[in-house]
Amino acid sequence: MSTDTTTDRTAELSARLDGLLTRVDAAVEAARRPAGSVRLLPVTKFFPATDVAILHALGRREFGESREQEASAKVEELGYDDVEWHMIGRLQRNKARSVARWAHTVASVDSERLANALDRAAQDALAVGERIAPLRVLLQVSLDADPGRGGVAPADLLALADLVAKAPGLHLAGLMAIPPLDAPSDVSFANLATLHTSLLAQHAEATELSAGMSGDLEIAVEHGSTCVRVGTALMGARPITSA
Repeated sequence: MSTDTTTDRTAELSARLDGLLTRVDAAVEAARRPAGSVRLLPVTKFFPATDVAILHALGRREFGESREQEASAKVEELGYDDVEWHMIGRLQRNKARSVARWAHTVASVDSERLANALDRAAQDALAVGERIAPLRVLLQVSLDADPGRGGVAPADLLALADLVAKAPGLHLAGLMAIPPLDAPSDVSFANLATLHTSLLAQHAEATELSAGMSGDLEIAVEHGSTCVRVGTALMGARPITSA
């Protein structure tokens, strides 16, 4: 990337980031929640490592990725020791070993088989010094019963939470969901908040609620989201298509 191009991209990302942080702060204030109670997670999937480097220089220390191969390459290329990488996309069990080496958080755990695979991989990584702490896990819950979009059924959520909480290689951190495409966001996030309350009653440590994206973050914050995942509004249109 040329110097002029880097300067332009830095200005673009800086302006968008400032605008988003202002949006989040305003949403928190409107919801009468404590200042700083909601984090912004930049979703950098499909974008080059140079964009991550720019955001890092702008002070960001968490990034969301959804493809294991792409994320692993960025982690290796950038070599940051002060960044928390989040795996936010659907994850195949055969990628668990690789993800356990670099991910701070996996936000898409939706089955016992995946949880068990990640637990084994994280324990192995801890044993050989590739990790210094258990793998942080968010349970992805389905709000529309669409198997193509991932997520554990609400009726099975607490059983999966019990399994993860007992896994020595994992840390149960909370809940994640993607709202249905054909339902009002307000209703979906209200349902999610109810599920999170039920989870907290059994697992008080599971305080994270990852919900809300570029178009609906204000509604998510109103319903208790602690982390909004933002891609398009920050990064712009995707430069490549998913593979």
